[in-house]
Amino acid sequence: MIPAEDMAACRAMIRTGSLSFHAASRLLPARVRDPALALYAFCRVADDDVDEVQDKAHAVLRLRERLDLIYAGRPEQRPSDRAFAAVVQDFDMPRALPDALLEGLAWDAMGRRYDTLSELHGYSARVASSVGVMMCVLMRVRDPDALARAADLGLAMQLTNIARDVGEDARAGRLFLPVDWLSEAGIEAEAFLANPRPSDALAGVVRRLLDVAEDLYRRASAGVSSLPADCRLGIAAARHIYAAIGAEVARAGHDSVTRRARTSRGQKLVLMARALGASALTHVLPQPAVLHARPDPATAFLVEAAGQRAPRPQRSETLLQILAQLEARDRSGAAG
Repeated sequence: MIPAEDMAACRAMIRTGSLSFHAASRLLPARVRDPALALYAFCRVADDDVDEVQDKAHAVLRLRERLDLIYAGRPEQRPSDRAFAAVVQDFDMPRALPDALLEGLAWDAMGRRYDTLSELHGYSARVASSVGVMMCVLMRVRDPDALARAADLGLAMQLTNIARDVGEDARAGRLFLPVDWLSEAGIEAEAFLANPRPSDALAGVVRRLLDVAEDLYRRASAGVSSLPADCRLGIAAARHIYAAIGAEVARAGHDSVTRRARTSRGQKLVLMARALGASALTHVLPQPAVLHARPDPATAFLVEAAGQRAPRPQRSETLLQILAQLEARDRSGAAG
């Protein structure tokens, strides 16, 4: 149901903006791949619209308006918005899921930091697990166990991204590593942001974060068998490709300040082959017990929301409060 020209624009956005997802998406069946590309294109545009401007509060409020129009069936004349509006209609996408992404981007606009791993999980749930759960909706999967494992995969991917981008984020004045972990390592957050440099202490924090991500990748792998058979390879590939980014960070001595880890095209092909073997085994191996583990507390609201068959029209009180704060900041900036 997505217009062909809008679909072409979404493919182009992902081809240049998210190489890892683009590689994995090629292994999904067309009935899932095209709406998934539309979903990722909208998320990519939303993230860039907030990340790449000075007035982040205004950008988030504009994104709120765009989502309102999408759910009203009157999207703005942007390919990503029109394509995502078609996805929302075709798949009965619960409103709480893109709203969670909106809330995470609002936290970015507020410059929020995360004192603990639990708080960081809350952020990661909004900006990444929300997308993983929406991917399940695109596969017509609403089983709570499968949704919980998809949310785990989102957490793992976001923690990997944070571990990879420590230097890039710091040079932009952003800090996502748990502040209490930095304190335990003897790193003062403001001093690090003022002069981002690699150190053994910082490498230890990055290693610790990747260890958490690896545990989440293992939990997420248990959910692959709950997906439609023709979707398993694509999701397994995404899992292996993103985990390999963490392996590249480790290979560099956990220095993600002076370098940015990436996987080559050849590595991606090898990882896809590994994913093929892993997804094939889901047919013959018994389901692991971790498949039925409870969702992470930070993602439980996403699992519950995805079980709703119709989009909820109203936003949560928490999100409304955050948007009100951004509105006040936006008015203050305009007055100044």
